[in-house]
Amino acid sequence: MSTTTAPRLKTKYETEIREALRAQLGVQNVMQIPKIDKIVVNMGIVTKSKTSIASFKLRENQAIGCKVTLRGDRMWEFFDRLVSVAIPRIRDFRGLPAWSWDGRGNYTFGLAEQTMFPEIEYDKVDSPQGMDITIVTTATTDEDGKALLEAFGFPFKRGKDAGAKPKKVVRRRGPGAPGAKGKK
Repeated sequence: MSTTTAPRLKTKYETEIREALRAQLGVQNVMQIPKIDKIVVNMGIVTKSKTSIASFKLRENQAIGCKVTLRGDRMWEFFDRLVSVAIPRIRDFRGLPAWSWDGRGNYTFGLAEQTMFPEIEYDKVDSPQGMDITIVTTATTDEDGKALLEAFGFPFKRGKDAGAKPKKVVRRRGPGAPGAKGKK
């Protein structure tokens, strides 16, 4: 039997946040209250290169990148360090974009470098590497997922810093597309 204590944010979720979300979202069933399911950290998925490319200094069967899925207590510990230590250490930080939702309550954002984590020794870093972090929740809508992350104190952009959601560029192809060369 382990004698370790439960992660701080997990305890906070179970004692405070869950009931507050139940009241805020008007959920009757306890199983419908959103929670964090897993966190996926992607620095480029580990794959083997198929061919060598000299200009990229890449050899055949060389490993490229890294992908980690965190669940359970490790997920809660990482989320705690991310929210309370790593994100506030970002230079000129004004919040994470509030529009990076996937439509199903999951939030994805990118970090430009890994040196904001205190565990990383800056002197041993050859070149800064970015990472994409996806927080997968059991929420069914983006609003429920955002309410969950805001309850943990997740730093979203607010006010004039938030800006508008970027528009998707629709690229049309074919003879009817703008700028297409065709018979007149």
